[in-house]
Amino acid sequence: MNFIALKMLIGDRAKYLGIIFGLAFASLLITQQMAIFLGLMTRTYGFLTDTPQPDIWVVDPKVQYIDDLKPLRETDVLRVRGVEGVAWAVRLYKGLLKARLPNGTFQNCIVVGLDDETLIGGPPVILEGELSNLRHNDAIIVDNVGADGKLANVTPDGRRIPLRIGDTMELNDHRAIVAGICRVTRTFQSQPVVYTTYSRATVFAPRERKLMSFVLVKANPGYDLSELCQRIRKTTGLAAYTKDEIKTITVRYYMKYTGIPVNFGITVILGFIVGVAIAGQTFYNFTQDNIRYFGTLKAMGASDFMLLKMVLLQAAMVGGIGYGMGVGAASTFSFLSGRTELSFCMPWQLLVASAVAIALICIISSFLSMWRIVKLEPAIVFKT
Repeated sequence: MNFIALKMLIGDRAKYLGIIFGLAFASLLITQQMAIFLGLMTRTYGFLTDTPQPDIWVVDPKVQYIDDLKPLRETDVLRVRGVEGVAWAVRLYKGLLKARLPNGTFQNCIVVGLDDETLIGGPPVILEGELSNLRHNDAIIVDNVGADGKLANVTPDGRRIPLRIGDTMELNDHRAIVAGICRVTRTFQSQPVVYTTYSRATVFAPRERKLMSFVLVKANPGYDLSELCQRIRKTTGLAAYTKDEIKTITVRYYMKYTGIPVNFGITVILGFIVGVAIAGQTFYNFTQDNIRYFGTLKAMGASDFMLLKMVLLQAAMVGGIGYGMGVGAASTFSFLSGRTELSFCMPWQLLVASAVAIALICIISSFLSMWRIVKLEPAIVFKT
């Protein structure tokens, strides 16, 4: 009976291909949009991903997400170091400064100032130069995407000359010399990222009474991080979060106060509806065209349960093929857009969610066909 079901399905090539392409389009739309959404969300806390050394991030109590910078006092790092259970605590500066390129153009940059002694919080991957080069006069390290793109020097004839070690630029009217090229996680705003020392970053930055953005904390071995966070809050009055906690806070902020989830959610729902509409209508027409064959099988003694298994097998086959084609197309799109500004993240959980969505589309699409078969009278075979 399974062979008969598949032969019936493949025999009507037009409807067979129509169902597959409808499900493939729905799978592509759902997977692609969800992957872009997840990619954007991972970019919101990309700076945390690139800074694996600290266990705890200490910030101002009013901070709502990682880029909501509210400066701390310089003495706060000493207060944090005095808390029991803290192995070390260092300063970190993060701010948005305007860079002036050699050709006179301006570009906003994310400037990260590392602790002068330890250089904790540096870029995860150094492509050219060394992290210790930051101890040279006026030294900075620039991310490779920014060096090749927005920070590249544009010649009068329109050619882009990427920044390289030894090139100079200005940060807030202060000279900066490129001492290295690094690779970092792309930022949510897609701004170039510049690393330097804390003392130099505070010189680059506009003068303010408070400039320190974070205190990075490493816990002593064996200490519970949640308990240490509570101790830091009680002792200093500052907010202290583990890395996972501040990631959650950041994502929750963007989910609540931006239109990103709504926009992508509408597109995913639209893909689901389109899949149900195309596959459902085509699958129902397919069953309607083959209703005499189902009636013949029923007249020959096939039970309703057996016929329903045949329909589910047909739905499973087109669903599996359509899902595979859609996910494959989404993966190809992800590969081709790897060097663009488009964010893309496809964890295995996303593939499972997409598979569940396609399965639901197949179930809904085959429901009408099942209902039609259950109500089918075998006498239809003998009607002219």
